Amino acid sequence: MKTDPFTIERTYNAPVEKVWKAITNKDEMKQWYFDLSEFKPVVGFEFQFTGEGHKGEKYLHLCKITEVISNKKLTYNWRYDGLEGISFVTFELFDEAGKTRLKLTHEGLVTFPVNNPDFAKESFGEGWTFIIGKSLKEFIEK
Repeated sequence: MKTDPFTIERTYNAPVEKVWKAITNKDEMKQWYFDLSEFKPVVGFEFQFTGEGHKGEKYLHLCKITEVISNKKLTYNWRYDGLEGISFVTFELFDEAGKTRLKLTHEGLVTFPVNNPDFAKESFGEGWTFIIGKSLKEFIEK
């Protein structure tokens, strides 16, 4: 259904603490995610980064952390400067016998402009599949 959030799960051959550090430390994040000038896993902390659309458009992402449970859960809102809509990204970590299962949920995608393919659920799916399924996995397991 169109209003369903995008969800992806991957298991990494690494302990939860290592994965948590990768998703909350700005120096590690820039190696697999986006180059953030600052990031702190603290409720209320705001950060931003610029991402690129399919045709090279630049989008300023404005985010604010809404929930932190150390080594377990990180949620932040995600919106775009000058555009309607707000979504929420949640990373959940689960220890599975020394490995870590990460579940990422991105909800609220339907609030973004519907006439722009960069904001289609499929576009977010492609991006998160690369980021979580390839980029983060290679960074953590290197």
